[in-house]
Amino acid sequence: MKKSIVTCFLILCAVTFITAEEKGKRPMTADDALNMVRVSQALISPDGKLVFFSKSELDWDKNKRKTKYYMISSEGVKSFQYIGEAGGNSFQFSPDGKYLSFKRTVEKKSQIFLMPTTGGEAVQLTEHKNSIGSYKWSQDSSKIFFTAGEPRSKKEEKEYKAGYDVIFVDEGPNGQTEGRWRNLWMFDISTQKESKITDENFLLGNFDISPDGKQIIFTTQYSNRRNEAYKIEIYILNLQDNKKIRLTNNSVPEGSLTWAPDGKSFAYTSVDDKKWLNRNTKIYIMNPDTKEYRLLSGKYEGSILGITWTPGSSSILFTGQQGTNSNLFKIDVSSGNYQKLTNVTGILRSNSFSKNKKKMVYSFTDFDSPADLYVSSVDDFKPIRLTNANPWIEKEILLANMKIIKWKSKNGFEIEGLLHLPPGYKEGSSVPLILNIHGGPAGCFTNSFRATYHVYAGLGYASLSPNVRGSSGYTDKLREGNTVQAGDGIGLGDYWDLMNGVDYVIKKGYVDGDRMGLRGWSYGGILGGWTITQTDRFKAASIGAGVYDWSSEYGPGFNHDVHLWHIGGTPWDNPKAYRNQSAYTHVKNVTTPTILIHGMNDTTDTEPQSMMFFTALKDIGKAPVRYLRVPREPHGFREPRHQRKRDIEEIKWVQKYIMGIDWKPWERKEEKKEETEEETK
Repeated sequence: MKKSIVTCFLILCAVTFITAEEKGKRPMTADDALNMVRVSQALISPDGKLVFFSKSELDWDKNKRKTKYYMISSEGVKSFQYIGEAGGNSFQFSPDGKYLSFKRTVEKKSQIFLMPTTGGEAVQLTEHKNSIGSYKWSQDSSKIFFTAGEPRSKKEEKEYKAGYDVIFVDEGPNGQTEGRWRNLWMFDISTQKESKITDENFLLGNFDISPDGKQIIFTTQYSNRRNEAYKIEIYILNLQDNKKIRLTNNSVPEGSLTWAPDGKSFAYTSVDDKKWLNRNTKIYIMNPDTKEYRLLSGKYEGSILGITWTPGSSSILFTGQQGTNSNLFKIDVSSGNYQKLTNVTGILRSNSFSKNKKKMVYSFTDFDSPADLYVSSVDDFKPIRLTNANPWIEKEILLANMKIIKWKSKNGFEIEGLLHLPPGYKEGSSVPLILNIHGGPAGCFTNSFRATYHVYAGLGYASLSPNVRGSSGYTDKLREGNTVQAGDGIGLGDYWDLMNGVDYVIKKGYVDGDRMGLRGWSYGGILGGWTITQTDRFKAASIGAGVYDWSSEYGPGFNHDVHLWHIGGTPWDNPKAYRNQSAYTHVKNVTTPTILIHGMNDTTDTEPQSMMFFTALKDIGKAPVRYLRVPREPHGFREPRHQRKRDIEEIKWVQKYIMGIDWKPWERKEEKKEETEEETK
């Protein structure tokens, strides 16, 4: 009883100092997070006058999210629903601006549809024998090029339906699952006919059509083994004689192929030109006639997302993340010098540009502002807000306060992290801590809205989210910091980055070192599992979708990063390191009460990993353990009821073992109504 009283007092202290402006507001709940509207898929029309976008809202009764599609003027007025309930995906404006194209499923196959930009009925354009993959318009809007897997013959289809569906792993187009060779096709808008461009046993990936429509650059690989992306190479195809020429020959994957408007060169992205390294993505420029290429973005440090040429072929626009913020940049093609066109504190992501590249639609979010859409000119940044998807958050919800902090860690690394503090936090107050560990391991915590931070803040917790070595968005030195080449593989230096950050916030008086828990997903689950084998300082842990034994995951899961960088070699050539860097090896050390969560359809980090770790903890019996094994879910959960169960059970766990509270979760009104109706019956 005394413990519960003291705990409640600590929480009250954390939220007592509420300003007059915040009175009447309430803490955020897990249901608030589920109820949030999400805006995405923003496209600006070629003339810059219209913006297409989607809104996703929760449909609790159907246990899924439903999406509606809208068109709005780029001045932010006259929003209207544009596409009906049938919806679609992979939306694009035709270069002449006359049509909006998209994919929709017909008889279990994905086909391309067209809809006039001015509105009207959507018309099915293609009737391809197999599902259409990615597609692009020719610059003159006369053709659409698309990828598609090779269909089965009638005999193969008959046998397949009869049950002859055995998969020969890593043979032909198969990987661990069934695959089909993927080729390139062209659909002529005027004749309404399709023709096959390539006819090979390969997996055609990223591609782009030259401005004059005579050549295509594309990436491809001739095997579908899960960890062989380094075999991806760039080719060029002359459409007049169907001659194909290989342009790269290295051991690193390339992507984001984009022709320059003058057709003399193209840009692409890669981490290196020779070897697959654990570095941030770079921009390269190649002359396809001579195969000569050069690194363009060597002067830029940070992550690069989405490259777009300006009309004169003299520069390239891209969204760049540096630290916890991202902005729009422009890089000069001749010199490699770059300039920052926006200077926001938060996450700006340019979604789409007008044809002349003078106007863009972008999303923006920061720690207390959910993502919304804006339009601005590119060279003179003057935002016009298009959406206000969640106005109730600012009006009703007590949000966490956030500050960016830095600390020194092992081997001279300076680590940056986000510290979220409870609403009304009073300087000098020591509150309970949740240590967040990001995925990847090349993920990154950014200055963006994450409902989880605010939910825990409303419960009286501080949240520390460190960008440990290996995180993207910083320097290549930090990105490579968790590799064996740098001296520390995963679970070694990055563990000390976490713990030095924890020590820092305790020393600064923010955190009560006797009331701490950790949570992580994917690599966050991996490093979280490792952490509780190395220290007993945490009172509770929630770890999801993790790997705890590297040797047994080598075949079923991804291993290229572990093999190349984070451990090195293979389990049979380097067994000692594979054992020593596995949490499973050290599981007898765990005394932290732990809840594990894993989707049963996870193919990124396979589900038996959590079953192994759970069984070991259960058999050893040093600490309470619980395992939520969730049907149907892949690596990232999709079903709202599963998402809610995951979040509620995690909070119940940390409240019990950190705060000594038998916490009662919020009641969702739909579920309360269902229970009442059942009782009435």
